[in-house]
Amino acid sequence: MQERHDAPLAPLTTFRLGGPARRLITATTDAEVIAAVREADETGTPLLIIGGGSNLVISDKGFDGTALRIATTGFELRGTTLELAAGENWSDAVARAVEAGLAGIECLAGIPGSAGATPIQNVGAYGQDVAQTITEVVAYDRRAGETVTLTGAECAFSYRHSRFKQDPSRYVVLRVRFELEDADGLSAPIRYPETARALGVEAGDRVPADQARETVLKLRAGKGMVLDAEDHDTWSAGSFFCNPILTEEEHAAFLARVTERLGADVTPPAYPAGEGFMKTSAAWLIDKAGFTKGYGAGPARISTKHTLALTNRGEATTEDLLALAREVRAGVHEAFGVTLVNEPVTVGVAL
Repeated sequence: MQERHDAPLAPLTTFRLGGPARRLITATTDAEVIAAVREADETGTPLLIIGGGSNLVISDKGFDGTALRIATTGFELRGTTLELAAGENWSDAVARAVEAGLAGIECLAGIPGSAGATPIQNVGAYGQDVAQTITEVVAYDRRAGETVTLTGAECAFSYRHSRFKQDPSRYVVLRVRFELEDADGLSAPIRYPETARALGVEAGDRVPADQARETVLKLRAGKGMVLDAEDHDTWSAGSFFCNPILTEEEHAAFLARVTERLGADVTPPAYPAGEGFMKTSAAWLIDKAGFTKGYGAGPARISTKHTLALTNRGEATTEDLLALAREVRAGVHEAFGVTLVNEPVTVGVAL
């Protein structure tokens, strides 16, 4: 277990933003993770958990406590069951599962971050999310002071949400278990229209899993959503805002605002999101509110490839980023009456 003091946190995040931690511990085993968490809890020390750093917005002042970087490793396949240590690189794990001929997470290729973060956010993209395949999550329960195993149902997954996100100070994810599918090298049914179009198939069709993975990687790269140190469009947290889920009443009011602003012939994206709810596109809202690709004059700007990504152009501060996020959120609300909610976790700051 490595320990450093007054340690920079910006290099541990994909935004490359944030001040130092008073203390930074890097844990490489589950036992080290648990020991560090217990020590923090017993001494009343504020604790920040860091995995791949792809979903964090950290204050410029840093973190006055212990930052625990989870760097555990472990990739184990037993038939179609996959177990990942929390510190495993997620995108690499997807590639290895596809190489093994298994389906179920191939459309989650290229998503930055660690395996342990996937159940927290119920990570998803291109028609798949981890709730579809997670069977168990092994976590340290800080309230009970013991290691517990939660079933997929007990994780209470919903859109970009989970039991872990609902109660962020209680659980520290140690391992995640998935049940994948042996479909003779084929993918799970392709559900996302953009992916189906890129593959030249109909929704519901299957394709070779490696072909699905490569297609998703190309789609993500075209939007600046695959990490590249030389490309400032990838100095981001991916999608900064969640796609809004509206009640029927809210959706009707939203449609009225769209007609008023853009005309009766404009129909915004709409997807069923459970009985009485509709989901629309945050990227569409941002663009139609006037915040187009590349928007911004300072060191924090909207990506030149995708309106849903806010980026650090190299010299930004966290406050620069938050100022842009607030401007976008306010502009969308003024235009359409919809309040966007940030996806990344904020540390020491608030949107």
